[in-house]
Amino acid sequence: MIGQDKKSVLVTVVDRFTLTTCCSRIYSRSAQVVSQAIIRMLKPHMDKVHTLTFDNGSEFVKHETIGKALQAKTYFAHPYSSWERGINENTNGLIRQFLPKGTDFKSVSWQTIKQIVDNLNNRPRKTRQYQTPNQMFNNKFVPLI
Repeated sequence: MIGQDKKSVLVTVVDRFTLTTCCSRIYSRSAQVVSQAIIRMLKPHMDKVHTLTFDNGSEFVKHETIGKALQAKTYFAHPYSSWERGINENTNGLIRQFLPKGTDFKSVSWQTIKQIVDNLNNRPRKTRQYQTPNQMFNNKFVPLI
């Protein structure tokens, strides 16, 4: 997600199955900074990371580095096909409820970002039988029948 000045950035990663969200504020859209942020967010959970799907921005040119570091396969959505990453796009929309377009992410505290992510990860989801992403991610599954 790009902030007001097109320099402040939030990197969001969402698990397709549980809808667990990770988010990090970074100071640059450079591929090096983005890849480091993704690796830092997902490294503690790399046993659960099998694939990653990116959009086609130049900030993801280090996808091979990310894939190697997390031992995961990497894929790209087709150009102009945001629906191929629909869960991530929807989650970005939920984050925009807290941080509307035009927000300078540099002025948003780490605590605020953590509160937003905690809110999303503890929100019961109708599509997951009203379980929260945290419940599902922490293996407290109720079968989705």
